[in-house]
Amino acid sequence: MLDETDRRILRHHLAEPGLARAELAARAGVTVATLWRRLERLADSGVIRAEQAVIDWRALGYGVEVSLRFTLDKTDPRAFDAFIAAAREVPEVVSIETFLGRVDVRLTVIARDMGHYQEVYRHRILTLPHIAELEALMLISTIKDAEALPL
Repeated sequence: MLDETDRRILRHHLAEPGLARAELAARAGVTVATLWRRLERLADSGVIRAEQAVIDWRALGYGVEVSLRFTLDKTDPRAFDAFIAAAREVPEVVSIETFLGRVDVRLTVIARDMGHYQEVYRHRILTLPHIAELEALMLISTIKDAEALPL
């Protein structure tokens, strides 16, 4: 599906997403017209889903990140959907992931500081429906955080 030119374009685009199209074309070794056609084809085929701004929430004053792992009480057949719907309403929840296995759902929660986290935890997290078990993991450091693919 992808040829070497597509891969080269994607590598440069992932490495520096803010590059002007003319500069991206030059680095990828194609004309601007070819770049536009290829990017459009990659978007139409679903390879490129979106182009978006990545905001560093730490720069906005959020210094605490906690991963919360939940096992849900599944005696109610609507438990999973009810939990997810309620979790989506918590502004400090920045990601929701589901799993097969002992853990059903993982939420990533951010807070300005430990006091703010304690407030979010007590008043927004612990009130989520159908929690059977909960485990919290506080992030100490991020060693690798790459969205780049081995193209």
